[in-house]
Amino acid sequence: MARAERLICGSAALRDAGPGVRFEVEYFGEAAPAFVVRWEGRVYGYLNRCAHMPMELDWNPGDFFGIEARDLVCSTHGAVYAVTDGRCLGGPCAGAPLVRLDVVERDGAIYFLGIEDDG
Repeated sequence: MARAERLICGSAALRDAGPGVRFEVEYFGEAAPAFVVRWEGRVYGYLNRCAHMPMELDWNPGDFFGIEARDLVCSTHGAVYAVTDGRCLGGPCAGAPLVRLDVVERDGAIYFLGIEDDG
């Protein structure tokens, strides 16, 4: 069965380790904040929700990277996450990962396909 795609933004809206693009998805029947970022040429998407506490990550709208621009950092608690898979690298997240989104970049645009399974 084909999955429905939803346009998030044009590819040019994201630059490597730069600001992300925020959007909303449905998560357990409710609207939930989400984001996409570009890292080392690839696009990654996550729920905009710290695994430690359900707080949005960004320092300012779209600012998800830490000061060294290599990890995603929760602005409230300082939890640090790997950009490539959302795993907790340190801080109060205690090993809990971010919720990953299935996103694809194609023909100059970025699309949301769904929420990835944990398994």
